Amino acid sequence: MFVMTIDQRGSRIHGDKVPPLLSLLANLDMVLPFERSVGDEIQGVFEEPSAVVEAVARVLRERDWYIGIGLGGVDLPLPKHSREASGSAFVAAREAVEAAKKTGERVPLCVKTPLATAAAARWVDAAEAVLVLAGDVIRRRSDAEWRVLDALAAAPAASQKDVAQQLGISPQAVSKAIVRSGRHEVRHGREAATLLLEHAKQAHNVGATR
Repeated sequence: MFVMTIDQRGSRIHGDKVPPLLSLLANLDMVLPFERSVGDEIQGVFEEPSAVVEAVARVLRERDWYIGIGLGGVDLPLPKHSREASGSAFVAAREAVEAAKKTGERVPLCVKTPLATAAAARWVDAAEAVLVLAGDVIRRRSDAEWRVLDALAAAPAASQKDVAQQLGISPQAVSKAIVRSGRHEVRHGREAATLLLEHAKQAHNVGATR
C-alpha cells in the first residue's frame, strides 16, 4: 500500500492550514482517509496509485507542504485511524517526508520504499522524478491560468470559446493560458506517474511474497 505523510511548511509564520487541506482531500479514494497525525502533519493510506497522484496534484497547488510517499506493507488488521497504524509503508513515508524537507528549491516531494524491495526501487525513483517534473509545472501556474483550468475542469464539454465568454476574456487568452499552464504535459505526466507507481506496487508485492 501507499502511505502519504504531508507536513506544513512555515506553520509558525502562516498559521495552521491543516483543516482546509483536509477538506481539499476529503473525497479521495482511500483505504484510510487523511487525518492530523501530529502537529501540522497529516497522514493517509492508499491502495490505488491514481488516487496518490491526484492527492499530490492537489497538495502541490497549495505550495505550503512537504510530501512524503511510502510504498510498503502495513500491519493488518488496519485500525480506523491512520495515526494508529504501522508497517513498513509508514516508515518509508516518514523517511520520505523528512527527505522532502531537504530538497531546497526543488519540488518538496519524495517517494521511498523499504530497502528489502530493491526491485521496486527503480520504479519508485522514476515515479518520483515524473511527479517532481509535473509538480514544478503545477507550482508555476498563475492565478489567471488556474481560473481557465478550473473552468475547463468544471465543464469538460465546454469549448474554449464558451470558457472565454464565461470568464470575460478572449478565446486567444484561453488558448494561451492552456499552453502556458502545461495542461496537456501535466495530464500525461500524471498518467505516467500512475503507471510507474503501479509497476512499483507490483514489484513490491512480488518481492514481499518471496
